Amino acid sequence: MKKKPRQRGLPSLSRILQEFDEGQFVHIDIEPSIHKGMPHPKFQGKTAVVKEKRGSSYVLEIKEGSKRKTIIARPEHLRPQRG
Repeated sequence: MKKKPRQRGLPSLSRILQEFDEGQFVHIDIEPSIHKGMPHPKFQGKTAVVKEKRGSSYVLEIKEGSKRKTIIARPEHLRPQRG
């Protein structure tokens, strides 16, 4: 969870203010410079489905093995899935 020297600092506003729809697939990409709303590091790189919006965060559902887990994360730690 470390940034490269030229990538340090806060992310752009477009990443912080991005919106997602229910049912949309997102990738969990943790932004290390913002600790609020950060999911557990074991979910880094996983793909999840947006279930609902809760305040300024999103409730995600991820399948891990045979279990379904619920994660709450802020939008700066998420990226939309392409395609």
